[in-house]
Amino acid sequence: MRPRTLNEYVGQEHLLAPGKLLRRAIESDRLYSALFHGPPGTGKTSLAEVIARATRARFERLNGVESTVGDIRKVIAAAENRQRLNSEARTILFIDEIHRFSRAQQDALLPDVERGTIRLLGATTENPFFSVNGPLVSRSQIFQLEPLQPFHLVGLLEQALADRERGLGRFHVRLDPDAADHLATTSDGDARKCLNALEIGVLTTPLDADGAVHFTRQVAEESIQRKAVVYDPTGEGHYDTISAFIKSMRGSDPDAAVYWLAKMLYAGEDIRFIARRIVICAAEDVGLADPQALVVAVAAQQAAELVGMPEARIPLAEAAVYIATAPKSNRAYAAVEKAAEEVREGVTLAVPLHLRSTAYQGAKRLGHGADYQYSHDHEDAYVPQAYLPEGRRYYEPSERGMEKRIGERLAHWRALYEENQPPPAP
Repeated sequence: MRPRTLNEYVGQEHLLAPGKLLRRAIESDRLYSALFHGPPGTGKTSLAEVIARATRARFERLNGVESTVGDIRKVIAAAENRQRLNSEARTILFIDEIHRFSRAQQDALLPDVERGTIRLLGATTENPFFSVNGPLVSRSQIFQLEPLQPFHLVGLLEQALADRERGLGRFHVRLDPDAADHLATTSDGDARKCLNALEIGVLTTPLDADGAVHFTRQVAEESIQRKAVVYDPTGEGHYDTISAFIKSMRGSDPDAAVYWLAKMLYAGEDIRFIARRIVICAAEDVGLADPQALVVAVAAQQAAELVGMPEARIPLAEAAVYIATAPKSNRAYAAVEKAAEEVREGVTLAVPLHLRSTAYQGAKRLGHGADYQYSHDHEDAYVPQAYLPEGRRYYEPSERGMEKRIGERLAHWRALYEENQPPPAP
């Protein structure tokens, strides 16, 4: 059921709708080197096949799993011969799963892409900025294909059932709407998975009394079974999903936070990695607006390691929801960042004499600890005393949650300090 023309191609309207750059380039046969990046079953190879049918250039195919440097050199040598015979001759080399090529194999392509001997088309399920050599990426246009929507997949199912030549049209199939919806939803935007499930269901379901295959919701569930979440634990899926998880907690959306958490756990993400990010978010984004958030996060981290999966999902979810629904303040984080920047770029401050240690012999003879006042000897365990040079402020509490009370207490102490400063010299 691969599309043969752009008009048969389903999905990717952001790239292939009338007037879009990629569609114009294909229709005018002016496509230069490009990398198609997207999850499985979104049409990367199908798009290359459409281009192969539409172009007047010589179209060569290699596969990143099977092909060698020798195969690349044969294609390039043939392309050079065609150019010697006809300077207008063009060669398009399509490499499926280009991320499977080693760095050496990718390097072998670079000089001839640079010279224009070949125009490279690559398809990859991994982010090319992670998996393809930088020089190749910089010489190629990157087109990101998105998972197909359920309505796209339902349309593909209907096409497959109607097509007698390439599809399942020779079978008499009654596809229930809820069965089609289940296949389209559970396929997770993967057209190949969706069509494979339809095919296996049609071919294995006994005919009913009317000689038809009744494709019910139950048949659909048996045909597709458990879906595999597209999630690369070291690549884009890993970084994008954990980013969404953290931003959902920071953005006070517990529903989104538990969804992204569930996706990571389903895909097999390391629970220790998730727990560490929860602890960091509690300290960075909730902070002193609710100090209990860090306690809950650390407890969840320890509990997750203690009990392991699948029960670890429970304390991790509890901590994620707590952080998402807690008042937010990043003022403690901002304070240490401001101080760290000053340490890096400013003059390193010497410790004032009255704060220096007196724990070794001879320290007092050097003036260490002179005039230091012990806080607990004073009312409310506070004494107006300098701990930094004048005018340096790093921590400014917010008005949210517990931090509002901290701010009031800090304002009181700062006022007492100002009252006890000697008047300026005339």
